[in-house]
Amino acid sequence: MAYSRLGADWQANGDGIRSRRAARVILLDADRRADQGPRVLLVRGHEADQPSRSWWFAVGGGMDAGETPRQAAIREACEETGILLDDADLVGPVLTRLAIFDFYAETVRQDEEFFAARVSPRAVTTAGWTDVERELLDELAWLTPAQLRAQPLEYFPENLPDAVETLHSQLCGGGWDGITWHLGDQDDDAGIRGQRAED
Repeated sequence: MAYSRLGADWQANGDGIRSRRAARVILLDADRRADQGPRVLLVRGHEADQPSRSWWFAVGGGMDAGETPRQAAIREACEETGILLDDADLVGPVLTRLAIFDFYAETVRQDEEFFAARVSPRAVTTAGWTDVERELLDELAWLTPAQLRAQPLEYFPENLPDAVETLHSQLCGGGWDGITWHLGDQDDDAGIRGQRAED
């Protein structure tokens, strides 16, 4: 098997594309009322081999061996933001997708489950970032869906602002409706690979 800079959690499938399971958390500002609209805590990161390209995404990452998606979501939220959650704080999974993207110059697949949690705004910390996260993550920020749509960078998944608005409305009202949105396969880097092929 060819050398890879990816960690051991990325396993090659029969087609040679490495994959893993991941958990993410859509962290909503609990101090925002339904009539104020939502704010979500997002991460901005970049690909090591494309440092000039960055994008926004929900907190989270790969699952450790033996973890459930909920356990991974709680651990990742703590590592990436310093926010301590417990199982009762999580709603969902509210969203699933199979993300295809480039990571360390390899095309990979990540089977993602998204949860939601309402948290009081507080000082977040990056003290728990791993060495890989310090290399690839740039910042944490609270953004409204309007701010996310208006800014020039990409965000993933593509329907993230819509999901944030819907979840905020539900969680400020009667609660989550119990529907998990299955987005299917989403190739986050299809356009970038197409541009490379043309160059």
